[in-house]
Amino acid sequence: MMKANHSLKTEFILIGFTDHPELKTLLFLVFSAIYLTTMVGNLGLVALIYVERRLHTPMYIFLGNLALMDSCCSCAITPKMLENFFSVDRRISLDECMTQFYFLCLAETADCFLLAAMAYDRYVAICNPLQYHTMMSKKLSIHMSIGTFIAGNLHSLIHTGCLLRLNFCKSNRIAHFFCDILPLYRLSCTDPFINELMIYIFSMPIQVFTISTVFISYFCILCTIFKMKSKDGRGKAFSTCGSHFLSVSIFYICLLMYIGPSEDSNKDIPVAVFYTIIIPLLNPFIYSLRNKEVINAVKKVMSTYNILKNSSASTTH
Repeated sequence: MMKANHSLKTEFILIGFTDHPELKTLLFLVFSAIYLTTMVGNLGLVALIYVERRLHTPMYIFLGNLALMDSCCSCAITPKMLENFFSVDRRISLDECMTQFYFLCLAETADCFLLAAMAYDRYVAICNPLQYHTMMSKKLSIHMSIGTFIAGNLHSLIHTGCLLRLNFCKSNRIAHFFCDILPLYRLSCTDPFINELMIYIFSMPIQVFTISTVFISYFCILCTIFKMKSKDGRGKAFSTCGSHFLSVSIFYICLLMYIGPSEDSNKDIPVAVFYTIIIPLLNPFIYSLRNKEVINAVKKVMSTYNILKNSSASTTH
């Protein structure tokens, strides 16, 4: 009966930022610069960690995987958004929509687990430094990273599969700049109760587990830091954890704001811009600019590159 009375939608129109058509050129340039910087920063960090053996430690293994997931998130969202600034119809097929959501869900889920793993790594390093190499080995960190990708893929498959059970026979205009789960629920003429149930069964426990891990780890870290008698030791510990805590705070504040109950679609876009575009841009700089090991590794790579370049030039002449 539903199919007889309504035509099922197999493509959508991403409304995005059309409330400000006079700003489309400026927004295109700004988001293009952000996208380029995000990809260079994150993939550059991945490459640096891969080539520099001194960075083959659990903390940097997690950081490299976080940068890889931030690149995945940016690739899933930004190219289509940039295309739609000058597209006439701004259309996206159902298959493209599901693919976009799948990779976004994968990246965000993996980020949650990686941030929790990084918090645990800092807890072991500061609260149990003598047992660090036994409690947090390189092999264990690799296994934990693989586990985050497996969990991210399974979580994405569950929610993408649930989205495919929905019939979209209302408006095909998505009041967003990408195919996100809440705007799609609003367009569904199938009751999304099962989808929402899957969120409570799978997504909420992931959030509770990862946030609890971060909270408990940092509570123990702060207790240990305040017990330190050395000011230098406290300063070094705060410096080690500061960048990670800042990144975690920004990520979870935005995520909790976005998944909070609201029927106002106007709230979705600003918060989504922050956690899908701005956070992937900020993370490599948050973790790198105050990190002496990363800065020294960059200097070493640049120095090696200049030596090879000069050697090649002298050989040529």
